[in-house]
Amino acid sequence: MTKPLYIIPARGGSKGIPGKNIKLLCGRPLIAYAIDAAKACADDDKHIILSTDDITIADTARSLGLPVDYMRPAALATDQSGTREAIIDAMDWADREGIEYDCVVLLQPTSPMRTAADIKGALALYNKDVDMVVSVTEASSNPYYNCFETDKETGFLHISKGDGKLTRRQDAPDAWEYNGAVYVINPESVRRCGLGEFTRRVPYAMPKDRSIDIDSLTDWIVAETLMNKTN
Repeated sequence: MTKPLYIIPARGGSKGIPGKNIKLLCGRPLIAYAIDAAKACADDDKHIILSTDDITIADTARSLGLPVDYMRPAALATDQSGTREAIIDAMDWADREGIEYDCVVLLQPTSPMRTAADIKGALALYNKDVDMVVSVTEASSNPYYNCFETDKETGFLHISKGDGKLTRRQDAPDAWEYNGAVYVINPESVRRCGLGEFTRRVPYAMPKDRSIDIDSLTDWIVAETLMNKTN
């Protein structure tokens, strides 16, 4: 049985949507949805770490019932900061606090449609022999069917993979894209290399309607519309 450490990354700077992490989505701060999902899965609050450099975000999380004892160093909260470094810093803090865990579950606030069932489903696929279980959704472009590259010499387009002879998308191999909702990470793996260098990645498939990753105002409007229809 796994013993997850849940990390919710929520730095203060957001250029696309200022104050995004605490902006109200359907009447609640965006970060509330990640906190709810983590609380529904975690054994206790000490296994949930909000990783933020922003006191307002921290206070918002506290008002939602999540204790915030860790603050992310400012040096790890710039536009150039990597997710891996933030994860390792939070892990180091948990280690110093004597919090035991055998995997890290990264829950980005920008995926409010993710459910506790999605997290549990991804955890069920995890074991210590993989680097990461990652949530995915069907890719909007399939490299065997409608994803093309430009030939450097001729400037002509050619199919990204395969011979280009497929006439139906259904005949193409499945292609997936990360949806940003759930990452179940092997602690040893993330200390060894970056997430993009992992070779043992297991997909957890999610439908399109729960795969909204809010990065722009358009994404926000889509998420709000979908959530209003399902509530």
